[in-house]
Amino acid sequence: MKIKKYFVIGNPVQHSLSPKLHNYWLKKNSIEASYDKIKLEESQIKNFIEEIRQEKINGCNVTVPFKKTVIPFLDKLSLEAEQTQSVNTILFENGNLVGHNTDIAGFTRAIKDLNFNIMGKKVLILGAGGVVPSIIFALNKMQVSEIIVSNRTREKAENLKLNFNNLKILDWGALTEFDMIINATSLGLNKETINLNFSKVGNNKLFYDVIYNPTETNFLKEGKKLGNQIENGKSMFIYQAFEAFKLWHKIEPEINKETIETLDND
Repeated sequence: MKIKKYFVIGNPVQHSLSPKLHNYWLKKNSIEASYDKIKLEESQIKNFIEEIRQEKINGCNVTVPFKKTVIPFLDKLSLEAEQTQSVNTILFENGNLVGHNTDIAGFTRAIKDLNFNIMGKKVLILGAGGVVPSIIFALNKMQVSEIIVSNRTREKAENLKLNFNNLKILDWGALTEFDMIINATSLGLNKETINLNFSKVGNNKLFYDVIYNPTETNFLKEGKKLGNQIENGKSMFIYQAFEAFKLWHKIEPEINKETIETLDND
């Protein structure tokens, strides 16, 4: 029997815990398959996706910076992938390469798990790439009152307005009032700090970082020091992986204490 092959593609990709989580679930569910990470250059994406069409590869997850890059090579997009122009899960189904977005469901479930009522709240997002369209889509569905985006390249933030016309754009380095702030930049993966002065933002806010490895970025440490609730992207990561696993294997993997500990032992 041929072992099925799954990958996560990105650049960088070494920090990804996807293989750890998917391989744990594959084993738990006695599925003959492997899951690995692979760093690609943009020029290699087309050929890689062709291998999914030829069923040499059975599916892949897509991480930064390729969530939009992969779209031209696919035949169909799910509604969420279409509306966000962001794909993080690919499979070959009924003769078509299909792109899905499981980040939306992942983020939504992660926020619902928190003891933080987001409805009618003001949210500031740092960053405009990768997972940001999915977060905006989810926040709109959760009926926040206002979404403000600040990105190092302002033009990239402005481009998000093509899909979401209710956004406000803030210059990078400036701060405004918020109830929740989300770091969706890669600042923090390598211990960098976000040079924003949070000392006057007050407390009882939610500082949320999409990064889950390291567990506490400098951004979260800062939020905690100022008396705010903090959360990293780990549960979002687990929930988006859960949705991808379900799409590929038609099985709902179990999420429990052991699942979380598997990731903590990195």
